[in-house]
Amino acid sequence: MVVPVSAAARPRIPAPGPAALAPPTTATLDQAYTANRANAAEASRMAAAHGDRTRAAADRAMAAPSRHFLTFDGRGQGLAVEVLGDLAHADRVAVLVPGSDTTLETYGRFRAGAAALQDRLNSLDHRHGTHGSHGTHGSTSRPHTAVIAWLGYETPGTVSTTVLTTGRAEDAAPPLTRFIRELRGVVGEKAHVSLLCHSYGTVVCGRAARGLDVDDIALIGSPGTGADSVSALRTSARIWAARGADDWIVNVPHVHADLFGTTVGFGADPVSPAFGAHVFAAGAGSHSDYFKPGSVSLDNLARIVLGDTSEVSRA
Repeated sequence: MVVPVSAAARPRIPAPGPAALAPPTTATLDQAYTANRANAAEASRMAAAHGDRTRAAADRAMAAPSRHFLTFDGRGQGLAVEVLGDLAHADRVAVLVPGSDTTLETYGRFRAGAAALQDRLNSLDHRHGTHGSHGTHGSTSRPHTAVIAWLGYETPGTVSTTVLTTGRAEDAAPPLTRFIRELRGVVGEKAHVSLLCHSYGTVVCGRAARGLDVDDIALIGSPGTGADSVSALRTSARIWAARGADDWIVNVPHVHADLFGTTVGFGADPVSPAFGAHVFAAGAGSHSDYFKPGSVSLDNLARIVLGDTSEVSRA
């Protein structure tokens, strides 16, 4: 196995510390959104003064009045947790966990996937009308959906040694567990929460699965989760998996190997029959196409979030 060389470290960009906020509630969401937009605006000013135009532009975009962040931290690679939709009234919530090379500079493409999912959720809802299984507390009203883009951990670089090990995932699991617990404080225990995990994000979700109060976990473009089967994840969540026909991740060996005292690789392939997940169709897409508008994978992910599991097309 060839281990890539880590990319050169970039200088640290000055930024304010994150806003000091208590865990959110439905009553304090707007306060959190306002505080984090102000923090992003200050981070943009500091990055511009430092001469980093790319980061300044990324931060400035996040400070727009239309953006709703539960978390923003402009230091280092940056952290951001953004809400699309009306979280205060949501009874169907999707939380997206990204893979490698997702930073504040590249956040736009991650957010684009979240926005495409929210658009598809809205279009499916309007097309099919009222669904009795979706309403809050068993009512027959239409579902209220929200999508959360969770860049809540420092992702590894694609060209790095860290992307081959579970180290970053082990660091990310506690904050993801904490976030889901805080999310339940906003949406309540009866809301249906789906975790959609992409690429290295599936390793994060695999490490966190045991402690997560979620209903569905979808593993897309996964190199493996670090677990050999669904039962090894030790979760009551329903586990889904998919891989696009043109996804290069198929070439990643599904093995564990000890290399200089570090375990390299992530084990079983989540789309293999032996793993035991509900495998769904992802079409002919590549590694970055799972949330592409009009794709088979996006349609299936939206149906999982809405609970239309009988409508999910299988691989």
